[in-house]
Amino acid sequence: MQFRSIIRIVGLLLALFSLSMLAPAFVALIYRDGAGVSFVSTFFVLLMLGGAFWFPNRHHKRDLKARDGFLIVVLFWTVIGSAGALPFLISDNPAVSVTDAFFESFSALTTTGATVIVGLDALPKAILFYRQFLQWFGGMGIIVLAVAILPVLGIGGMQLYRAEIPGPVKDSKMTPRIAETAKVLWYIYLGLTMACAGAFWVAGMSLFDAICHSFSTIAIGGFSTHDASMGYFNSPVINLITVVFLLISGCNFSLHFAAFGSGGLHPKYYLKDHELRAFFVIQAILFVVCFLLLLQHQSYDSIYDAFDQALFQTVSISTTAGFTTTGFSEWPLFLPVLLLFSSFIGGCAGSTGGGMKVIRVLLLTLQGGREIKRLIHPRAVFTIKLGDKALSQRVVDAVWGFFSAYALVFVLCMLALIATGMDELSAFSAIASTLNNLGPGLGDVALHYGDINDKAKWVLVVSMLFGRLEIFTLLILFTPTFWRS
Repeated sequence: MQFRSIIRIVGLLLALFSLSMLAPAFVALIYRDGAGVSFVSTFFVLLMLGGAFWFPNRHHKRDLKARDGFLIVVLFWTVIGSAGALPFLISDNPAVSVTDAFFESFSALTTTGATVIVGLDALPKAILFYRQFLQWFGGMGIIVLAVAILPVLGIGGMQLYRAEIPGPVKDSKMTPRIAETAKVLWYIYLGLTMACAGAFWVAGMSLFDAICHSFSTIAIGGFSTHDASMGYFNSPVINLITVVFLLISGCNFSLHFAAFGSGGLHPKYYLKDHELRAFFVIQAILFVVCFLLLLQHQSYDSIYDAFDQALFQTVSISTTAGFTTTGFSEWPLFLPVLLLFSSFIGGCAGSTGGGMKVIRVLLLTLQGGREIKRLIHPRAVFTIKLGDKALSQRVVDAVWGFFSAYALVFVLCMLALIATGMDELSAFSAIASTLNNLGPGLGDVALHYGDINDKAKWVLVVSMLFGRLEIFTLLILFTPTFWRS
């Protein structure tokens, strides 16, 4: 294990993260809301800490191994999540505890969108912008951004990329060089953010709200600048724009690269992707079920309103964004429970969505079908195929291993929450929401997480990290084999 090289890299990444404090400081200067001091102070603190890690180890430039990459990713998210809490601690508005500051920071960076802060409409603009900005960084992964920059500083990036990018198959690269891959990802990410902000602005949002909500929409995070979330705007047009960009962001970003990378639009890459087709089939089924049940229960005055709310909430919850326009927990109980379970599927691999990813659920379904066929024809040999491509048993085993680990972490975290005194429904939905990086839940966490006890909040922070790092990246650090030289 290259510990000094790892410390050097973490120091560089921490110093880079300090630059993100300048953006909300600039917003504070524009709106003169008095919150700039906390961001400027945090900038200097993080810059000095990063320098303190980097300077003694600046000459240790060695090649990283796979396990070094895993450790760096976990350290970085832990360190940055902790560093991101500083502005909340220093700021007078909102006045939050240490636990709440860490919870809000980790929730933003992991794009969970669960908040402990109430009264968003009265907060300084700089604080609101900062929350959204953290989600935007976390959406694609600060590590990927760093990979695009750090090769200039003598740091190889493939190990970091393998540990950070979601999905069951991590060996493929869209371009020959990992730095170029990371840059392409961010170009696509930035382009979608600008397009989303422009659409929101044209639809009637203020420029500030349009920019902030584009951050959390493309990141599939769910934070808003208003307590009523998207319901504040009461606009079917804004709801539809949100749905469109959530669906785009829920797709594998490598598909966007393939479709637009060669100049012009090549829709064939979307049409022939089995995961994407499964993703839209799932969305369609969920929408139809929600829409018909809302009509049956006469939850809204008109068919148009039922259509608008069913479409928005279906896409928002199932893609793990967590935006709300209405108290979906007040719908007929079957629907919020159904949507909560749909968040376990989440978005496509290589997207900014959470959950287990569509491709894994698709492979589990195909594997289940194969086992049924084996029971009927014990001597036959069946292979699992995606289209014409047969998948190796190693990929199938990896998916089953991930599913088992996911279920184990879910059960352990839920039991830990119940042990803190939380009721069963709230504990189940809170873990489902944080492990899937969704945000809103049911019961005590239907609106916000501010009323639960501090021990429960720390359990949920761990759950967020497990979900963001896709279980194994964090779980592997608890195995003795990992630490053996």
